[in-house]
Amino acid sequence: MDIVIKTEAWDEVLSNCCMWSSKDTPTNMEEILSDTITPQELEKFEKVYMKELHEKKCVTAKTQFEYAWCLIRSKYGADINNGIKIFEGLCKDNPDDKRDYIYYLAIAYCRIKDLPTSQNYVKAFLEIEPNNQQVLLLDEYIEKEMSKEFKKDAAIAGGALLVFGGLLGLGFALAKK
Repeated sequence: MDIVIKTEAWDEVLSNCCMWSSKDTPTNMEEILSDTITPQELEKFEKVYMKELHEKKCVTAKTQFEYAWCLIRSKYGADINNGIKIFEGLCKDNPDDKRDYIYYLAIAYCRIKDLPTSQNYVKAFLEIEPNNQQVLLLDEYIEKEMSKEFKKDAAIAGGALLVFGGLLGLGFALAKK
């Protein structure tokens, strides 16, 4: 299946949504991942979403996108998870714009520290657009974080083995007496 990339149209949506267009995107992944939305900003987009939902019984893809983007920038995990659900629905219902949704899903999963899932979305994006610098930066960031986690887990496991070995040795020493 071919995926249509609508960069210019999305730049307009993104600039209206208080996020970066392709022209002024930060190059520092920590900056992107730590960007949070104010409660007032989130409320503004939530009102638009709810109004469409209640009045029209149908929320446009643009409104869903804007609201989901705001949700994944929240400092609350529950909001981020709600944003993930909306983006996953958008992927399913709007496959032509899947590229954009996949990127934000990767960001969202990274923000909630689900690095393996985030990395899966990064790999899916890179199949569509292998030279996207922002996604390559995210991939690099995830690799670094996963390596840190692995080292931390290995250190914990090593420490636990040392404690266990020490207790086992103490047990043998006491048993000999």
